[in-house]
Amino acid sequence: MFINFRRVRKCQFVQLISMCCVLSVLMVCWEELDHHVVSHVKSYSYRYLVNSYDFINRSLSVSRREADSFGRFPYIIDHENTCVGSDVLLLLFVKSSPKNFKRRHSIRSTWGNYTSLRQKLGVTVKVVFVMGIPADGHERSTLQQKLLAEDEIYGDLVQQNFSDTFHNLTLKLLMQFRWAHARCAHARFLMSADDDIFVHVPNLVRYLQVLVQQGVKDVWMGHVHKGAPPVRRKSSKYYVPVQMYQWSSYPDYTSGAGYVVSRDVADKIYHATLSLNASLHIDDVFMGMCANMVGVSPQEHVYFAGEGKAPYHPCIYEKMITSHGHEEDIGYLWREATAPEVNDVSSGLLGKLYCTAVKMLLLCKPYFSNTYPCRAAFS
Repeated sequence: MFINFRRVRKCQFVQLISMCCVLSVLMVCWEELDHHVVSHVKSYSYRYLVNSYDFINRSLSVSRREADSFGRFPYIIDHENTCVGSDVLLLLFVKSSPKNFKRRHSIRSTWGNYTSLRQKLGVTVKVVFVMGIPADGHERSTLQQKLLAEDEIYGDLVQQNFSDTFHNLTLKLLMQFRWAHARCAHARFLMSADDDIFVHVPNLVRYLQVLVQQGVKDVWMGHVHKGAPPVRRKSSKYYVPVQMYQWSSYPDYTSGAGYVVSRDVADKIYHATLSLNASLHIDDVFMGMCANMVGVSPQEHVYFAGEGKAPYHPCIYEKMITSHGHEEDIGYLWREATAPEVNDVSSGLLGKLYCTAVKMLLLCKPYFSNTYPCRAAFS
């Protein structure tokens, strides 16, 4: 038996080069990887071993006057009578940027067309687009004129006089709950959603109607984040300095992309906003702090997406509630997801088995996907 030493040396050389490349990447990324792992270990340890955030409530509590000042901005566009005289099942806030005219138009012509929803579903859903003023001072005047013209046609914009930026998202949260408290307190449910979200309103309405029949209270459902640590990397838009939030873990919260609360929870959150420091700019985390203060816990709903886009398939459409990351395809998805044929796909025993198998293939993948969890395949 003969050994080709030239081939052996060649393989060893390739292995050496490969190992050097791997070590180089690790050396460059180790600090970030180490920080990421350590921060999550600390956060999960606190979340699952201690599981108490009372100290946050005490540390961030402020006077009523100071708390109220965070959201004290005059309305530029407002509609006080949006909910008057209506038995509103769902008040749906869409967090929109002033310049996103196309997104708002797409929503109005699909899942946000509340006139059509009223006719098809027999319930009242009110859709309101909330925003601040354009952040760019050079185009502010032009954009504002377009917004006023848009609202003249549709009458569904609510705007306050603060700069519409990522770091002012918590101001939008305050705006939503305070506007709802003042203008639409009788709505049975409140939803907050981004303007790149697809909401399967018929499925959501049917689900909410069941909750009403059951008399369920303390509803706060969405895609739940548990034991999430603050991001300390300055290059991230989610960066939170220690001076702003000094602890290693956030209270549980739902993704700000889309979540639903019942009327009683909306009222509790409103009152919590009147006693907490709202300087933290990550709105969904602040929502978690408010809920923790009033003793409300988020409930995971497997068909609320996180930051990911749901797979396109009739077996998914049958129960989907939200899907994230939609701008150009909302019209297509609305037609496909609400087609009458969707319910026929899973009818009967064979249909149910077929859809379970399909959802397992789409959702139970070995790599991380922040849409629906694997267990959604079996629900």
